[in-house]
Amino acid sequence: MASTAGAAPVTTAPASDDSSRRRGLTGYFLLIPGVVWLALFFVIPFYSLVAASLFDPSGSVVNGYEMTFHFQNYPDALRDYWEPLVRSLGYAALATLICLVLGYVLAYAIAFKAGRWKNLMLVLVIAPFFTSFLIRTLSWKLILADDGIVVNTLQAVHILGAEGRLLATPVAVIAGITYNFLPFMVLPLFASIDKIDHRLIEASSDLYANPFVGFWKVTWPLSLPGVVSGTLLTFIPAAGDYINAQLLGSPNQRMVGNVIQNLFTNANDYPAASALSMILMILIIAMVLFYVRRAGTEELL
Repeated sequence: MASTAGAAPVTTAPASDDSSRRRGLTGYFLLIPGVVWLALFFVIPFYSLVAASLFDPSGSVVNGYEMTFHFQNYPDALRDYWEPLVRSLGYAALATLICLVLGYVLAYAIAFKAGRWKNLMLVLVIAPFFTSFLIRTLSWKLILADDGIVVNTLQAVHILGAEGRLLATPVAVIAGITYNFLPFMVLPLFASIDKIDHRLIEASSDLYANPFVGFWKVTWPLSLPGVVSGTLLTFIPAAGDYINAQLLGSPNQRMVGNVIQNLFTNANDYPAASALSMILMILIIAMVLFYVRRAGTEELL
């Protein structure tokens, strides 16, 4: 009988290495659809926008545009359209503040007071999304109409004069923005508030803190991630909105989105429209980075 005492041990390391290598490559293959999607619908359009913002402004749609790296398009766009740009940021900031106040109260009530009706309340919050954005805004046009119940009531209590109106005013535009983007504020706030341990709130009262102090020392700090998320989700789309200003406002309430749309579709001034779009994007990114850093919420970084 042959001895096997000196036989070398059998090893399966190469097969194991091949299996690990295949598993590692599988992750990269799974990334391909997402990378292709981002390249087609983000990277390429973004490059096109940046390139158009540097076109020679003397060109036209008929004769074509020449890439001359005309950076002067940026200061020219800022000089010509700074008013609607500032107006857009102001409207968006005010609407975001109103959404924060209303949304926080609503999210707090749903999280702590709704009980078994919590899910139903959340469905009611997102119910407006089942209707077109355009239809919702047109509904506000009917609500705030000159002969509508809101204007008639305000005139009856002498808040508005006999010839007073709400349509074609900043009030109507901000009201429309607030209504349309309020769910974007409520949902992150609810997700953050609902995670707060009730025992921490009870502990604050045990330490002789009144409800107001307990809220500012316990509830508010713990809900800050939701506050930051909600304000960002509300402010960013609100700053670029143009439907509310178009349907509920007048030329005096024109926002930067209306200007960009007009430059692209009517004036066919692609360099100015692209430069203004880039300026808005850069401003929003800078404001968001500053806000998140100042808020100090590490969960968002």
